[in-house]
Amino acid sequence: MSLTDAMTIAKPKSAPKPAFDFDTKPSLIGLTREEMAAALKEKGVSDKQVKMRVSQLWNWLYVRGVSDFDAMTNVAKDMREMLKEHFTIARPEIVEEQISNDGTRKWLLRFPPRGAGRPVEIETVYIPEEGRGTLCISSQVGCTLTCSFCHTGTQRLVRNLTAEEILAQLLLARDRLGDFPDRDTPLGAMVPAEGRKVSNIVMMGMGEPLYNFESVKTALLIATDGDGLSLSRRRVTLSTSGVVPEIFRTGDEIGVMLAISLHAVRDDLRDILVPINKKYPLKELIDACRAYPGLSNARRITFEYVMLKDVNDSLEDAKGLVQLLKGVPAKINLIPFNPWPGTNYQCSDWEHIEKFADFINAAGYASPIRTPRGRDILAACGQLKSESERMRKTERLAFEAMMIANHGADD
Repeated sequence: MSLTDAMTIAKPKSAPKPAFDFDTKPSLIGLTREEMAAALKEKGVSDKQVKMRVSQLWNWLYVRGVSDFDAMTNVAKDMREMLKEHFTIARPEIVEEQISNDGTRKWLLRFPPRGAGRPVEIETVYIPEEGRGTLCISSQVGCTLTCSFCHTGTQRLVRNLTAEEILAQLLLARDRLGDFPDRDTPLGAMVPAEGRKVSNIVMMGMGEPLYNFESVKTALLIATDGDGLSLSRRRVTLSTSGVVPEIFRTGDEIGVMLAISLHAVRDDLRDILVPINKKYPLKELIDACRAYPGLSNARRITFEYVMLKDVNDSLEDAKGLVQLLKGVPAKINLIPFNPWPGTNYQCSDWEHIEKFADFINAAGYASPIRTPRGRDILAACGQLKSESERMRKTERLAFEAMMIANHGADD
């Protein structure tokens, strides 16, 4: 059976028209309240009205989830006409929507050119679980890092995503899942039985979030704003390969949960697997983790550890991992490697992974083995959009981060 036979691929008829009409209209999505106020003042909104108008727009955009100014029924018609003339709030174009037989959903989204560039495409993945729905969001198109086991590392960085484009992934997912007021969930969709359809988000998609800090910060502060999207900071996880100077700022200025792509416990090996280690070696990385604001047993750091056969999966590696993280409130996610075309790595044997996990558990660390999800649409570690550049349009597959589930709090 071919991959396309094992999944649903669609360009949904109900999807909005390409969100960005590729003109020069700025979007109101992704602006802070202060930036939105300044944008409205520039278009003639009076000082007396601007605070009220910002409050109205904020509610329509982030509580009601509208993507059309005409839907803002309590905004005067002349005001709506002004907004339509000068701004956009439309969603990105859905190039493809893929639905796995386990409920995992993947959207290939197209964003407009920036400056003299070309339109770009990124992918966003949704994983439904019992009691939660997790959305994996990208922060860059491409990646500057060259992690040797990661498929994304085989492509160059095209550009950073804007705060608008980061937030748009969340807004579109909530649209498609019926997660805004007065919206219906698609018939047969796998979503949590109660509460929000998108309850948790992880910055684990394409790119290194901390190399796009300001845009990521703005987007996540809007996502966790109590008067709008109102996601709990404990349900938002940012994953980094180890950009040490920005780790403290992440906790101090954004206040979300932290995940570290660790994958090795020795500098010589991590230099190969995660080359940013040459710039920020393990001691500096773990010291930064120890100093993470708000770190406690209730707010543990998650350490991601992909299991590579005969590379980092020995008992000595397990012992080294326990020693390295000694005293750090931590959870260790063991990730069975999902090979991609051209890789020289293999996944550790399942029995070997279980023994590794048993040792970590016995040392007092939770070490779940992450269950593969969405494999029929290649929702796999590092299998991001780079591969699609070499595919026919009808064969665009999936390329998102494997195992994005089980991050962040349940309450």
